[in-house]
Amino acid sequence: MPKSLLLGTSVLALSAAIAAPALAADAAANPSSAQVIVTGTRSTAGLKAVDSPAPVQVVGGNAFKVVGQQDVMQVLSQTLPSFNAQGYGADTSQLTLSAALRGLNPDDTLVLVDGKRRHTTADLAVDGGSPYQGSATTDLTFIPVGAIDHIEVLQDGAAAQYGSDAIAGVVNIILKNSPEAGVISATAGQYYEGDGTTGAWSINKGFALGDNGFINLTAEERYHDFSQQGGPDQRLFNPNGALKASDNPIDAAGVVHAPGYPDVNHIYGDPQYNVYNLFYNGGYNITPDVELYSFGSYGHRDISAFENYRVPTKVEGVTSLGALVVPLPNGFDPREQITEDDYSFTGGIKGVVSGWNWDLSTTYGGDTDAVATVDSANKQLFPVLQAASATPIIPQRDFTDGQFATTEWTSNLDIDKQFNVGMASPLDVAFGAEYQQDSFSIQAGEPSSYFGAGAQSFTGYGPTDAGKHTRSDEAVYIDLSGDPLANLHLDVAGRYANFSDFGDTVVGKFTARYDFSPMIAIRGTISNGFRAPTLAEEFYSGTNVSPSFAQVQLPPNSPAAKVAGFGPLKPEKSDNYSIGIVLHPVDRLQITADAYEIDITDRIVGSGFLLGSEQIGVVNHIISQAVLNAITAHGNTLDSGISYAGIQLFTNGVNTRTDGAEVTASYSSDFGDMGHVDWSAGFNWNQTTVTKVAPLPAVDVNVPFGQTKLLTKQAISALTTMTPREKVVVGAYWTLDRWSVNLRETVYGPTSEWISINQTGSGRGATNFTVPTNAITDLDIGFKVTPQLRLNVGANNLFDTRPPGVPNVPNGSGGVQPADGNNVYGEPAQFSPWGIDGGYYYGRVTFTF
Repeated sequence: MPKSLLLGTSVLALSAAIAAPALAADAAANPSSAQVIVTGTRSTAGLKAVDSPAPVQVVGGNAFKVVGQQDVMQVLSQTLPSFNAQGYGADTSQLTLSAALRGLNPDDTLVLVDGKRRHTTADLAVDGGSPYQGSATTDLTFIPVGAIDHIEVLQDGAAAQYGSDAIAGVVNIILKNSPEAGVISATAGQYYEGDGTTGAWSINKGFALGDNGFINLTAEERYHDFSQQGGPDQRLFNPNGALKASDNPIDAAGVVHAPGYPDVNHIYGDPQYNVYNLFYNGGYNITPDVELYSFGSYGHRDISAFENYRVPTKVEGVTSLGALVVPLPNGFDPREQITEDDYSFTGGIKGVVSGWNWDLSTTYGGDTDAVATVDSANKQLFPVLQAASATPIIPQRDFTDGQFATTEWTSNLDIDKQFNVGMASPLDVAFGAEYQQDSFSIQAGEPSSYFGAGAQSFTGYGPTDAGKHTRSDEAVYIDLSGDPLANLHLDVAGRYANFSDFGDTVVGKFTARYDFSPMIAIRGTISNGFRAPTLAEEFYSGTNVSPSFAQVQLPPNSPAAKVAGFGPLKPEKSDNYSIGIVLHPVDRLQITADAYEIDITDRIVGSGFLLGSEQIGVVNHIISQAVLNAITAHGNTLDSGISYAGIQLFTNGVNTRTDGAEVTASYSSDFGDMGHVDWSAGFNWNQTTVTKVAPLPAVDVNVPFGQTKLLTKQAISALTTMTPREKVVVGAYWTLDRWSVNLRETVYGPTSEWISINQTGSGRGATNFTVPTNAITDLDIGFKVTPQLRLNVGANNLFDTRPPGVPNVPNGSGGVQPADGNNVYGEPAQFSPWGIDGGYYYGRVTFTF
């Protein structure tokens, strides 16, 4: 057994031992296990989480009160052992972080709001060497915590029930529906280092609509400032911060005046953002049996992130009289910026007629991202303009790069009725239909953003990137559930779907649970799924540029991709198997254990960085002329100063098998004068294995330079080792009179990534970079000043645990450089599962009325 797995099991056993002395004490029922859920069952009667035939965890109540940064993704990550959130992303992925269930891609988890499909973001994660690459899932940032009553997480394949893409599971966000209650909260905090300043406020209030209806409103604002990690830039400094000798006196003289000297490169850290959210939920009973309902949201976000520092001579020109002009004498720090609008509307009517429950609804949502590069300059454009002037000119600094947008319109009809057919329980018959229309579009930026190699750090979207793409699909489903025998529950579901671009498919699910006694039950599921590639995966294109690298993201459905030997994407197909046990060994104690296997065929992954050329010393080596031809066919002109030029694209590159197990335990105890404690513990073990890799197209192969496989070593590690194989979450929530203390310990197993100078994981500097097992402690202390007014102070990552920095390797010139080919000495592991910024402390005030 691995040491980290042994540690996780030991922590789980220890938490059970802590709870054991209290088992005989009187306690209230555990609120999560007693919660009536609507996820995982089509029956409108609902069932309790403890009775679910599939693993469903309920997150709510205290979980929302004791998280420092009030964000849905943070709440889920700090509560569920099988849920992992991205702590850092490269390029525009840093502007929309993602999360995933059971080690799969975020796109394999379906997000619902009150049972209705939530639309996805338009910001596709294209950064290579990341387990979140390719994700364009629901952005949880735009769902304010103040609007949420609780969250139900179905951790099992549910494609037949909710949508053919629900391979890893379903996150169902249940909204508040109070017609009276109100809550105002405000919070502020920052990292221990004094950066990343955060502030937020939220107000939620319910109102009655006469005697038959309600509307519940939520508004919030969240602000977060930049943070910075890592040391000096290896291009200019030694690891100790001493300036290197330079043959260019302009750069040497200018960098000493750059902000943050000697840490002039600000790329590693949090972006700065401001988010505004509005959310409403309402309903009105037209008759006792018919209800009109609606909910919706609008969110706006301004966000930007630093890119690599550029030296002064990166942009220079000559006047018409022959005088040299260096317009940015201290160099410059470009930033990628997104101005985003996110919106959603759901309207429906539901009721009961002759015992038939029916629900007719429609949901329209979308996300629009205006992309810009700011505080930058265009290296190729400036000298052209400067040459036309006898006097120095000021270069354009801010560039409108274009816009990408997505929309999703889904309409549903759901019908359900119970029939007495002589079984131990009524037979629940549910069926329905769904129609969905999706669109994804890219608009070109202003010409100066893509002239030549474009603005430094990010090339604007050009005419060859632009376009609008659509898809529709129709589906029908049926779900039969009931108890044919006492204590035996069966659920059989089937779904037929037809996609306008991929044809039809049938998926199914069979679930069974048998209760041997009130103390023990077993459960299991067999299901399959079918995930059509997102439109963004099929058609997104763009160019990312660093001082040393140029990476062109080709759309797999494009003629340029065909030049490099690639073809259009196919759907993913999956098979899910799970078996578990539910235990109630004593009153008020619940333990669950579930093992699962998820097999995915034709899994959509990033290809890894496929090189077209590599400059070693002063010699430029052609690795693949086909890759270079594909770049040209796509209409790109690359910066002449780069060392590595290549492409990346999404492809049906692998078959994978994910094996895992999850154990949870919960207990509530009352110690009289010593207070009340809610105990919880969860353990997840998850391992993904690549069972088949598609071959690299022959036109891209270069044996002498080691380019022989479709997926680089770095890309393989993104699938298999860059998320923790083990994760343990142990918590105790203690209350006494006005006081409360929440203590949570999260243990992350080791993670690793193959890194190298050329960012393939092979060749010079190749290193298996590992983040070892670490325990992260979160503490929250609350005090009720009055029954309505509550104060909380706390810390996430209380002991300021930091991930290791990227090791240095010889640079061939007598010095050293980071082994991953990036520029910042001591750059923290970007894939650290708990983030890169260390401890965070906060205070919060909450007023209930």
